[in-house]
Amino acid sequence: MGAVQGYDLIGDVHGCGVTLCHLLEQMGYRKVNGVYQHPKGRVVVFIGDIVDRGPNIRLALSVVRDMVEHGHAHMVMGNHEYNVLAYCTPSRSGSEHPYLREHTARNTFIVEQTIRQFEPYPQEWRDYLDWFLTLPLYAEFEHFRTVHACWDHQLISEMKGRYRRTTMDEEFLHASMDRESFEGQLVDRLTRGTALKLPDGRSITAKDGFVRHFFRTKFWESEPEVYDDIVFQPDPLPEDIAEKPITANDRKELLYYGPYEKPLFIGHYWMKGIPGPITHNIACLDYSAVKYGRLVAYRMDDEKRLDPDKFCWLRVERKED
Repeated sequence: MGAVQGYDLIGDVHGCGVTLCHLLEQMGYRKVNGVYQHPKGRVVVFIGDIVDRGPNIRLALSVVRDMVEHGHAHMVMGNHEYNVLAYCTPSRSGSEHPYLREHTARNTFIVEQTIRQFEPYPQEWRDYLDWFLTLPLYAEFEHFRTVHACWDHQLISEMKGRYRRTTMDEEFLHASMDRESFEGQLVDRLTRGTALKLPDGRSITAKDGFVRHFFRTKFWESEPEVYDDIVFQPDPLPEDIAEKPITANDRKELLYYGPYEKPLFIGHYWMKGIPGPITHNIACLDYSAVKYGRLVAYRMDDEKRLDPDKFCWLRVERKED
């Protein structure tokens, strides 16, 4: 394979394997010896969350892994790859739970489609679990960066110093189960993003039916004043909370990815509407594909300001099922 001639970044697939194939073909990728590749040397970067929820998870994983292993794609780990890996990894002796991620009703519901679709292929699934462990938690290229949910300079710098790599291993995975550990904080921040606790023990019942005591926050607002300035999720805050001034303690928890940084691509956040940049150097490529939204890509070259005309997408149709 020759020099890379540009990158095509693709957001959360969540098992929409048929739509993924169509999007690749729309961007000029063609199968050669069973593997999608671009005739002009472009390379895909997948931003994680290939698994869970959708009807064609096995197809999606096969397409992605084949491209990665043949040098036609990169992929960073999403929280769903991490979660299902922990769900399927036995705990060590002495733990109160048999698996690293407890098999609660909620955790089981999230991975149900993935587990079910691989039931007839147990060895193949074990191979994918081993592969997930090799996925980088973030990736930095010459002209851009990518991470599933949030770029945290401090934690990433510490990862480089401690581990001198971008990937986990089995020891790291086990250590990350302690949310107070460095490993737990790193994985949580990079794959789930920043969040603040709702005040006074309040909660939100999200559109998916789950009750949440935290809300996801932006990490690019330089001078936010009230909580509504920083909320970044499909579910709005209760009006009285949205209008409250941000407390000094909560303000300390906020990150800031400034306008002078390299372009950053993330997924994770269930966006809606017509895809476009969040800021001139940040783009979220998760547009709720598995909820019959859009599977979105951005065609990156060497620009420093993201171009709204370089987003492309396909609506996920119900025939994906």
